[in-house]
Amino acid sequence: MPPRPLSIIYTTFNEIDIIRRSLDSVAGWSDDLVVVDSFSTDGTAELLAASPEVDVVQREYAGPSDQKNWAIARARHEWILLLDADEIVTPALRAEIDQLLAAPERPADAYWIGRDNHFMGRRIYHSGWAGDKVVRFFHRDRARYNTKQVHEEIDLTGLKVGKLTGRLLHYTFKDLDHFLDKTRRYARWSARDHAGRTPRVGAFHLLVKPVYRFFKHYVLQGGFRDGREGLVISMVLSYGVFLRYAYLMADRRNSAS
Repeated sequence: MPPRPLSIIYTTFNEIDIIRRSLDSVAGWSDDLVVVDSFSTDGTAELLAASPEVDVVQREYAGPSDQKNWAIARARHEWILLLDADEIVTPALRAEIDQLLAAPERPADAYWIGRDNHFMGRRIYHSGWAGDKVVRFFHRDRARYNTKQVHEEIDLTGLKVGKLTGRLLHYTFKDLDHFLDKTRRYARWSARDHAGRTPRVGAFHLLVKPVYRFFKHYVLQGGFRDGREGLVISMVLSYGVFLRYAYLMADRRNSAS
């Protein structure tokens, strides 16, 4: 089958351990497969540059939304599938997108795609990860990411949004160390997002909010049903909330001194 009129975009930094499986899931699908790499130090760019299907562009990282919007604006085709290196396109999702691309018109400007999350060797069905969905298939000229530093999203204002039934497999954390490292990094970025709406950091932010986050993921969202993995997820996510406000408090004290 010839390549579809589809641009596929990745933004990467040190993804050599995981991106190959994702690329295998989209092999032969597009003649515009672009990876915008933030000067990886683990050989990611060199690995990808060896593939004739992949166009690797290195660009300084100025935030997740900025990186993605820069790539979107340069896509050759009108329809874009934007993927993270830890996401795998299932055959059902690929077939569904093929069907949409073959149709004379698409009924929406952008589409939600559900994700099946995996952690520590098993699929997670609860813990706040159930119902996970992202907008990743969209029209180039109608969709852009918002400016959030963490969990950036397509701005859906004024867009017609559909939902696909095919799913992505999501392997967001390679191991516990990766989970903790990513949590610290996201907490740092999240502190910047919350700076303007958190006038003062107090015990409520450093104690109550983390405890509630654990309760939310482990009890209200059924983390206990995911066994030990659900307990680990709930604990680490609550730790991330604590770190967010601890970083915010430390940054303010450092700038005041």
